[in-house]
Amino acid sequence: MALVGVVLVSLCVGQYSLPLTDILGALSRAYAGTSAFPQEASDIMLWNVRIPRVEAAFLVGGALGVSGAAYQGMFRNPLVSPDILSVSSGASLGAVLGIFLGWSIGACQLLAFLGGLASVAVVYAVGRSFSNRDPVLSLVLAGIAVGALTGAIISLLKALADPYSQLPTITFWTMGGLSSVTSKDVAATAPAMICGLIPLALMRWRINLLCLDDEEAQSLGENVAFLRMILVISATLSCAAAVSLSGTIGWVGLVVPHLSRLLVGPNFVRLLPASFMLGAGFLTLTDTLARTLFPIEMPLGVLTSLVGAPFFLFLLARPEREA
Repeated sequence: MALVGVVLVSLCVGQYSLPLTDILGALSRAYAGTSAFPQEASDIMLWNVRIPRVEAAFLVGGALGVSGAAYQGMFRNPLVSPDILSVSSGASLGAVLGIFLGWSIGACQLLAFLGGLASVAVVYAVGRSFSNRDPVLSLVLAGIAVGALTGAIISLLKALADPYSQLPTITFWTMGGLSSVTSKDVAATAPAMICGLIPLALMRWRINLLCLDDEEAQSLGENVAFLRMILVISATLSCAAAVSLSGTIGWVGLVVPHLSRLLVGPNFVRLLPASFMLGAGFLTLTDTLARTLFPIEMPLGVLTSLVGAPFFLFLLARPEREA
């Protein structure tokens, strides 16, 4: 019920407020098939701006929350986020490269999606090549290295970009936001996010086994390497699609799983659904604040950092036994 309330509030408030009666009326007319081509200003605002934006925030927040929880389970570390395998930095590099080359918005989003997948593929290939080391540690170290490399290339492209046309677009995209999202964008990226979330949902009880040592999980009949590979692919697919739609939005994949763990416990059977719902509600509410608190719209990444950074410090300050 709380999530439904957040969605309704997000549809109502903004620079152009919509009464709840108008929203319910527009939805009922669309359901009845009597408003295929809305003419009222409130209908146009609702269907062309508010609903695509709420849908995008809902899906992106849920995807980032679930991906963060899956990564934390895979790496047995509660301070891990989707950035650990450089999926966000790879997607950012793809989008920045598209902007630098002057490509269309759709092409930039596609390039961001492919960049996120390619970055994680490189990380996984490099991590697997170190067969004499712990596989989890190898993936983390490879992710740090590839993330640093992609960050350096992004900085180089920003230095070479046109400071009047390209650089502002690059800067705004890297801070994240949903101001330019359309229904076509949501329709193009939602299938990839859903395809990544479905395997995670179906195998969520098996993620609990990864919290054990690899030898213990294998003694229970689990193919740990194969399971970890499937989870990496699924979480990366969902996260890369989310970043290609919204830009880089940090801290959601770190904060949301922790809050979900406080509410439902560490069992991934309940943790993953809770992470999706809480992530969807959190980003929908944050997006609502981003377009209502100030005269100009604030980037989503700024507001999520204002919440995530203090929460991270709170986790570090907690005694080790409680953490």
